[in-house]
Parts: sequence; structure tokens; C-alpha cells
Amino acid sequence: MTLNDIDIRVASPKDADKILKVYAPYVEKTVITFEYEVPSVEEFKGRIENTLKKYPYIVAVNKATGEIEGYAYTGTFKARAAYDWSVETTIYLSDNAKGIGLGKKLYDILEEISRAQGILNMNACIGYPEIEDEYLTQNSAGFHEHIGYKLVGEFHKCGYKFGRWYNMIWMEKMIGEHVATQPPIIPFPELDLKGIL
Repeated sequence: MTLNDIDIRVASPKDADKILKVYAPYVEKTVITFEYEVPSVEEFKGRIENTLKKYPYIVAVNKATGEIEGYAYTGTFKARAAYDWSVETTIYLSDNAKGIGLGKKLYDILEEISRAQGILNMNACIGYPEIEDEYLTQNSAGFHEHIGYKLVGEFHKCGYKFGRWYNMIWMEKMIGEHVATQPPIIPFPELDLKGIL
């Protein structure tokens, strides 16, 4: 598979079952997510609907099969008005889609949408092992560094999964100018996506 085999579009709650096929192995076999149980399709539909009220949620669709090979979205960084210009990023890829540049492509689109919204700070919360193991490597931190994110903080032994303690790091990327009179952000549903998707 190459990027030419992929279409990227806005997610719909109807995609929940296909998106869950990508996400479930991360819950069941890794510490990339600190979630213990795979959510139900109904719960996942609700998560997608809730995100799309204000933020982008995009999916990478295999043109040949119609399967979702990856997805990415932004969400609330902190639920206080002063944080409106900051978001938390999330991305997951299927095993088939790793190593073809899809992660960078999805993040490039998220950044473009976020800039159009007036977002300034992209923040990534990443599980981080002191010693790499079969559940968690430092690959995610390396990927984010490669696309311009910088390490801003580390929390020690704050996540417990599979009988082991893991650290968590925050990385950030600034994508806009911080000014004294900052205009309000534009909710995702109000954006014109022509030229972006």
C-alpha cells in the first residue's frame, strides 16, 4: 500500500466500527493507549460525535477495500476558556499502513485544519517507557520529534497497565502566532474545507 491507495476524509459516527478495528489492538496489546477495555461501538460513536462539534476527526480510507487504515483528531487540551487555542492530538494507524508516510500526512492535514480554526498549540500526550518492552517503545516520541514536536514535560510512573508502570510525556508544536489580542477560534463545523480535504 502507498499513499496513492488512500483517501482522507472527515469521519462520521457511522465509521465507528471500522475505526474500532484500528484502535482495538492498541488497547488489547499495547500501552500506546492507557485505556484498559475496548469501547463499544455505541460509545465510540459518541466520542466521534462529541469531537466533531468543535474539532476535526479525519480517517484514511483504503480506496480498494473501503477499510479505514488510520485516523487522527484533535480535542480539548483543558476545559477552560483560556486554553481554547491549544489542542491535544491523537493518531492511530493499522499495521498495514505503517511506514508509508500516512502518519505525517494525517498530521499535516490536522495542522492545516487547526491553523484555519485559529489553533496555535498542538499538544501530544504520549506513553513513554523507561525501558522499551513488548507493549511500548519510544517510537511515538521519535515520530513526533521528526515532524517538529518538542518535549516539554515528563510524568514518571503515572500509567499502570499489564502489571507494569509507564511514564507519560507531553510534546508540543506551535503552529501560529501568539498575539496580545487573540481572535476566537472557529469551530470545525463552520470551516470551509476546500483545498484542505
